[in-house]
Amino acid sequence: MNPAPPNHHARGLALMVLSAAAFTVNVLLIRALGQVQSVNVWLISCTRFVVGLALILTVYRQGFEPTHLFRNSKLISRGLVGSLGVAGFYFTVVHLGAGRATFINNTYVIFGALMAVVMLGERFHPALATGGVAALTGLALLTNAFGAGSHASLYDLLAIVVALGSAYIVVTIRQLHATEHTSTIFAAQCVYGLILCAVPAALHPEPVSWLAWAVMIAAGVCAGVGQIAMTRSFRDLSVAEGSLLQMLVPLGIALGGAVFFHEHFTAQELIGAALILGGTAFTALRP
Repeated sequence: MNPAPPNHHARGLALMVLSAAAFTVNVLLIRALGQVQSVNVWLISCTRFVVGLALILTVYRQGFEPTHLFRNSKLISRGLVGSLGVAGFYFTVVHLGAGRATFINNTYVIFGALMAVVMLGERFHPALATGGVAALTGLALLTNAFGAGSHASLYDLLAIVVALGSAYIVVTIRQLHATEHTSTIFAAQCVYGLILCAVPAALHPEPVSWLAWAVMIAAGVCAGVGQIAMTRSFRDLSVAEGSLLQMLVPLGIALGGAVFFHEHFTAQELIGAALILGGTAFTALRP
């Protein structure tokens, strides 16, 4: 795909940074939810997808093509792979720990860039490679992904499969922009995610307080804004560049943990944070 004009490129960068900020707030709200009430992940996911559909129907009165969701095979695969990826990521977090699972999942930045070279003809610039390696190294330090006692297991393999799925999704989003509106691309995740999560949620009913509902809905709005901004930004950004900027999310979560949950950074984590910032800034601000 041809590179975007300079003004479109700047818009794509701004939207991707907005997306990273919205996803960060979403995760922090979900974390705060745990202090209000323990809610199963299936209900949280269903709430996210329902709120996402509500945003689409409210904001995009034109452009949204719901019938395409069941006729376009790429939209179907985007929805199914994305939904399974969310479930797979949660599963690996449980068995590998948040740090190791997050690090392996974020290797999709490299996988996606390589897929885009083959499938979209995008160029993998040296600046992207440098920024990606620096950011991934920083993420490993920030999350202590390979701390004492860690060892390879089948769950590591599952985490790599999830990362490959994430890479496939961002490449597919770039492809879909040639024929589909941003709202329709995002709706694919919401519709098929809701289909997959509704049954497990219904099998585990539980009373939910009004405060917990409020937090889940607010988190869903943030996730929806983040997903819409990310999806739209891939119209103007390459897969490698756009994916790399999403590395700001774990950094934002760590900072939010320090501010709102009184967590503390070690020297290793501070170095990791600096590498993530440096790697993403080096790529975003390159000539």
